Amino acid sequence: MPPWGWSAAPSSYPGWPESLYVNEQVEIPEAELTVRTSRSTGAGGQHANVTDSRVEVSFDIAGSSSLPEWARSRLLERLGPRVTAVAQDERSQLRNREIARSRLAQRLRAALERPRPRRPTRPGPAARERRLDSKRRQSQRKRERRPPTGE
Repeated sequence: MPPWGWSAAPSSYPGWPESLYVNEQVEIPEAELTVRTSRSTGAGGQHANVTDSRVEVSFDIAGSSSLPEWARSRLLERLGPRVTAVAQDERSQLRNREIARSRLAQRLRAALERPRPRRPTRPGPAARERRLDSKRRQSQRKRERRPPTGE
């Protein structure tokens, strides 16, 4: 746990990261992240009833000025205009904030990955045989539906 107490605003203390590191090319300034806190759900007794330990970190992809254009277009395509990460795993709001930030970074990192190019493959002999067999059966079925010829 960091040296400051639970009621401290982490971004105002030295040592708290100034930005969210996503990968080598993308880093999001702390000012572009929106952090909301609320009461956590579930059991917890007296502590849970008074502590806003649930943390929701959201990032406005469409309105961000720090993203490179290639990253913005890929993120908008895969995640939409806004992405959110929630953490309520720990009793500490500060620890939940760290977890939510890391989940957000992971989600962004996964969306920025370049998809592997598809390598086209030829149908194998068994697949070719299944296709031809299906065509034969369909042809036979239609042939049997025809009215009998008067020969």
